[in-house]
Amino acid sequence: MIEVPASKKECFFEDLHINDKVWRGSALPVISRKLVSQMTVTYQVGGGGHLDIDFWLTDPSGHALAKHLKQSTGSISITAKKDGRHEYCFSNQMSSVVDKIVSFNVHGVIYVDDDDTVAPIEREIRALAQGLTSVKDEQEYIVIRERRHRNTAESTNSRVKWWSVLQAIMLFCVVAWQVYYLKSFFEVKRAF
Repeated sequence: MIEVPASKKECFFEDLHINDKVWRGSALPVISRKLVSQMTVTYQVGGGGHLDIDFWLTDPSGHALAKHLKQSTGSISITAKKDGRHEYCFSNQMSSVVDKIVSFNVHGVIYVDDDDTVAPIEREIRALAQGLTSVKDEQEYIVIRERRHRNTAESTNSRVKWWSVLQAIMLFCVVAWQVYYLKSFFEVKRAF
């Protein structure tokens, strides 16, 4: 989670390479196969303003690979076509007052060609790892969504409470005025 101040942007970098020769984060042996590096970024605005943010992803030469404007949630996956540092940014430059809270996940995946040399157990391990990552992302999304809905419910509850207090005060004022006004009808007026 990050907080993006009003009129600012926050940028992050990931180094991706074509034909990586290592299976990152795994003890599985890699026989010489074609490997391709992929990155997935998922994000969601959890608080601030209209719950929207600008997002873009650029390759090492500065070409935009993805751009989302005023989105509250998004996901983008890219496959590395160039070696180097890929930049992704969250921008709150459209807001001059409100800071935004953004939750995001970055997943780097190294894909190995599925040919006949891949063991069935290796395929299953990859499928389970991908499923686990998917479940984790969904849980984080649900936590942020629950927080946003709870804040909305608390805000609504506060407004209803103060509206009820205002109505009670107005009711007592109207009743007091009516009693005073009706009392003036029954007063005896004497002429001297």
